[in-house]
Amino acid sequence: MKNIIIFGAPGSGKGTYSEAIVNRYGMGHISTGDVLRAEIKNGTELGKIAQGYIDNGQLIPDELMIDILASTYDRQPQGKGVIFDGFPRTIAQAEALKKMLLERGHGLGMMIELIVGEDVLMERLLRRAQIEGRADDNEETIRKRFAVYHSQTAPLSEWFAAEGIRHTFDWSICKTKEGMIEAIFQEIDKENQ
Repeated sequence: MKNIIIFGAPGSGKGTYSEAIVNRYGMGHISTGDVLRAEIKNGTELGKIAQGYIDNGQLIPDELMIDILASTYDRQPQGKGVIFDGFPRTIAQAEALKKMLLERGHGLGMMIELIVGEDVLMERLLRRAQIEGRADDNEETIRKRFAVYHSQTAPLSEWFAAEGIRHTFDWSICKTKEGMIEAIFQEIDKENQ
């Protein structure tokens, strides 16, 4: 099984689709947010360094994030492939991830891009904020997150296309979560034959 990078704007369903893929194929799942929290909670050396950056209100440097991901990746079951959820977010991160995987004799595999219109994303995020009681997820902050995504993360789509591994799935064509999942499964099956 190839590694998979799941990619999309905030609210596009990366976690939902990652879970469906993990359940179907038995792959590992690396969510950068979960990994960071676990490293910090477990008091690992990398976790302590990461906590220092967070405590000082700084972003965790790409090099440190790659070291943390490499450590997590090395603990995954071999041969099943891994889903990277929430990473990479920049071209520099993508290049570092590619290098880290190549050092282990592995490749990026395939990138699954979830395309969902901003009106649908806004509706989903506002509903999620209501359900989870997240006051920070209001329309203004969500628009800021979209702006950051478009300026910093969206250009990665073309980088993955140039690598020849981008596979796009459009919500407006698939219409439902089940339709998207089935389309994704078909593409994964085709890629792994």
